[in-house]
Amino acid sequence: MTDGTPGVPALPVLVTLEEILAAATRLDGVTVHTPLAPFGRPERNQWLKAECLQPIGAFKLRGAYNAAACLTEAERARGLITYSSGNHAQGVARAARLFGVPAVIVMPSDSPRLKRERVAEDGAEIVIVGTASEERKRVAEEIASDRGLAIIPPYDDPRIVAGQGTCGLEIMEDCPDAAAVLVPIGGGGLAAGVAAAVKALRPATRVIGVEPELAADAKESLDSGNIVRWEADQVSRTIADGTRTQSIGRLNFAHLRAQMDQVVTVSEEEIAAAVRLAAEEARLVLEPSGALTVAAMRFRAGELGLPALRGPVVGVVSGGNVDQDVYLRCLATSVPPEA
Repeated sequence: MTDGTPGVPALPVLVTLEEILAAATRLDGVTVHTPLAPFGRPERNQWLKAECLQPIGAFKLRGAYNAAACLTEAERARGLITYSSGNHAQGVARAARLFGVPAVIVMPSDSPRLKRERVAEDGAEIVIVGTASEERKRVAEEIASDRGLAIIPPYDDPRIVAGQGTCGLEIMEDCPDAAAVLVPIGGGGLAAGVAAAVKALRPATRVIGVEPELAADAKESLDSGNIVRWEADQVSRTIADGTRTQSIGRLNFAHLRAQMDQVVTVSEEEIAAAVRLAAEEARLVLEPSGALTVAAMRFRAGELGLPALRGPVVGVVSGGNVDQDVYLRCLATSVPPEA
């Protein structure tokens, strides 16, 4: 199929609000309707969507469980498999445990120790490979073929996007007059789902993506109009391990191109400071990937025009699974001046 131009592949069909609402029904009693925590001075009217308070400490359970729930009972019974640096790995491991089926998780060698331990605690088999996204995907596909396991992709899948979109539903339920919603971008599943939900319910709300400067493949992709791939050694430089995907998903790219207003990048110094700020000003424990929106709200507010907005600004803080040594280094970092 093409978009009408010879040789040009058709764009994926975007996930609908109805699909997100259906995912919310499946997730009832499985995930938590996480609160909006106030952040910073009251006059700024800024809030953090605390996905770090999910049962696995991150938003990924939303998409992983929804995807597993969409399988037939026979497909699930053979077992689940995925490839992930950590939080999606935990999501699939927990979903498999809840359904009472086996799980295999292919993880990179640089995934945080805490995330590997929690995957193992849910009873999943762990296979360690190198740091390249393509390698762990290839290994997972080979194992899935050999054992007949169902693959639960980490982000480029409509079931995943719909599940992550329930985060956006909750934001608009709790804050229907939100002027802007900021969301981190890794592979793009969360950003795509939140953008789809927010724009369906309130098109005037600005949706802003946030990436590390050292793993800004999504921003480059959106700026160029085509998906751009970064090398594994490039994206591995960022402390935000949840954003070390080498390229944004094709479905996710289509969503962000259609529904995201802007993408901004933040520095490693700002990400570390944001972990500290979340602890000091919102009493939330965040991993570096989860603190991207905090960094943007504090250090990119002027660039984004946040002070001029009339209405609440919400930042999705996507997870709080952080190794102790990394967390302590972030708490000890100095806080740069606001822009």
